[in-house]
Amino acid sequence: MKKKLNITLSILLPVQIVLIELLKTNPVWIEHFYSKGLYPYVSQSLRVLLGWIPFSIGDFLYALLILGLMRWIYIRIKTKFKAPKQWIFSALATLSIIYGCFNLFWGYNYYRLPLHISLEIKTDYSPEELVTYTTYLIKESNRLHKEITQNDTLQVKFPFTKLEVDEMTIKGYENISKEFPELTYTQRSLKPSLFSIPLTYMGFNGYLNPLTNEAQYNRQIPLFKLPSTTSHEIGHQLGYAKENEANYMACLTTMNHPDIYMRYAGYTFALQYSLGEVLKTQPCVGQNLVGTINTGILKDYREVRLFWEDHNNPLEPFFKLFYGNYLKANNQPQGIKSYSYVVALLVNQHQKNLK
Repeated sequence: MKKKLNITLSILLPVQIVLIELLKTNPVWIEHFYSKGLYPYVSQSLRVLLGWIPFSIGDFLYALLILGLMRWIYIRIKTKFKAPKQWIFSALATLSIIYGCFNLFWGYNYYRLPLHISLEIKTDYSPEELVTYTTYLIKESNRLHKEITQNDTLQVKFPFTKLEVDEMTIKGYENISKEFPELTYTQRSLKPSLFSIPLTYMGFNGYLNPLTNEAQYNRQIPLFKLPSTTSHEIGHQLGYAKENEANYMACLTTMNHPDIYMRYAGYTFALQYSLGEVLKTQPCVGQNLVGTINTGILKDYREVRLFWEDHNNPLEPFFKLFYGNYLKANNQPQGIKSYSYVVALLVNQHQKNLK
């Protein structure tokens, strides 16, 4: 019986892969029937089931999967890979179950309609529009910074703890859901990662566990970076699987937050991306714009940069390469570089709001 089940599940693996390839060609169907149909119920059910638990069940699941894989490899080596028909079908069956759960519980969101289509905005912009928007972000960031510190050279000190940022993030989504009902977030499941220290040395701020729908954040990162990280991971929970689109959600919720510190974190987060594009395409203009940023803001940026430099790991490029290939395999052909797409969303949404 078990042998037949393993064979059946093994056969279903290539069937699932073919199904994914077919679904990629019909994002409208995915958007309507999955991302706005089935997925909200799946996501909320998992959050109801696991969100109340103070620690990450998904992290324990990852640990068990890793230990199980190590044990499987050890047994295969010990038995000199005997009875290949038995263990090959067993391995394929396990992979088929994990792959199926990954897509059903979250992964199909990778193939939904691009966010710019849903927002009805363009994905291109002129160099002048980019500079104008970056100048706007600098002006707002400087204003918020000066209002908080009363001194443009001082670094911002956030008046709440990392755990309190969780509650602030939830309020950000509650606030924005008045204008965007699809961003309504209930039954929270936002937790610090049990693997925060190794996550730091891998160079990541957070992640969503697609099997449990728990949003995990790196508790080691500077407080200045945390609001955009937690907002980003909730964006994933709400079905925006692509990194650039989750980054846009982080900007949207923090830049419109009722709390000034959260707005400051949001505007300076958006400024990083926008200014980075200017520096890449118009270096001289970009350097001139950097000179207009309050010294205190630059100190906040420097704190984050030094944090990652202090936790530099020679294996980090490998992890980033692995993750970049993961993104490419999941409908993000630019890999990690696709993060810059958020600038197009920000610039064109700003232009749309001005009309």
